[in-house]
Amino acid sequence: MAALPLVLHVLYRFDTGGLENGVVNLINRLHGYRHAVLALDHCAPAFCQRVQRADTEFISLHKPPGQTLKMAPRFLAELRRLQPALVHTRNLAALEMQLPAWWHGVLARVHGEHGWDMSDLGGVSAKARWTRRFYRRFVHRQVALSGDLERYLLQRVGVPAAQVARICNGVDVDRFAAHRERLPLDGSPFNDPGLFVVGTVGRMQAVKAQTLLVEAFVQAVQSQPGLRERLRLVLVGDGPLRRDCEERLDAAGLRALAWLPGERRDVPDFMAHFSAFALPSLQEGISNTILEAMACARAVLATRVGGNEELVEEGITGALVPAGEPPRIAECLRAWAGEPERVSAMGHAARLRAEQRFSLQAMVGAYDDLYRGLLVAKNSS
Repeated sequence: MAALPLVLHVLYRFDTGGLENGVVNLINRLHGYRHAVLALDHCAPAFCQRVQRADTEFISLHKPPGQTLKMAPRFLAELRRLQPALVHTRNLAALEMQLPAWWHGVLARVHGEHGWDMSDLGGVSAKARWTRRFYRRFVHRQVALSGDLERYLLQRVGVPAAQVARICNGVDVDRFAAHRERLPLDGSPFNDPGLFVVGTVGRMQAVKAQTLLVEAFVQAVQSQPGLRERLRLVLVGDGPLRRDCEERLDAAGLRALAWLPGERRDVPDFMAHFSAFALPSLQEGISNTILEAMACARAVLATRVGGNEELVEEGITGALVPAGEPPRIAECLRAWAGEPERVSAMGHAARLRAEQRFSLQAMVGAYDDLYRGLLVAKNSS
């Protein structure tokens, strides 16, 4: 095992999230390498348990507020200890670590763009664009998870096309199995098969905008009171927006029609419990939760941002609405609650699309090709 090349995955935090879940899937399935994870902030022990490779080391630097580059000496110390063959940073928060990786002489250096932060939706910040332009010289390959991100790197950051690889997320279609009917779930208040349950999964933070889904749910029920008997909402996850969601539901007198179970690890069971999946994000890269919902044969209602348009086929596997507009989400909720057969048909079309276009095997193979190609080229140069 010691002879295998070590890949050091560097990110801001290794905790619940789509980006982090993608790293877990990659480590668990990408053989022929050793792996280590370094978080500038921290690696959450419970989340680390999802990695099934016992030889994987997790490192937390506990970065204080301020410039990331101040962590360079500690990062260099870890590079000297680990001697990785390849460093793979992810998103802007970790990009500055490419400089010490170059200084140390790491053989192959990869950076991935997975999506946008709330502070820079769509990558409009001149400072962030300048930062990416400066650090691109220390990166051998940049990975874009969506066409939107690929165009940004090529056109706004100026990365040469030969240095950009497009690798979409993949979904485990065995773990996230298709179910024609929604399944009951232990502890759920909504196991009545006659209910239409709209659910979402994700960290409850501003960019995910669960409050907008709650507002749309409130508007849908208030505008069509008969939906009180049928429409239900489930918000899986935890974070800063949870209290806001609860308060809005309380104010509308609809708390009994919604369930907020907190962060859960049994996401496949929740997907099977939903009638449809909703994602009201203000921005996305390629959403793992959309892919998981598709694999479970659930129609997807998502905002028309980032890579969502590459995943959801309007009217075929789900619906796309403008970001930040609860009335448009409410309109769709009302329609879908009254057309469960059409929604079910879209869900099965989504499953077929997930199997054909977004397999986990294809994603892992693409990263293997990228890593192996870089290491062979650098070893022979």
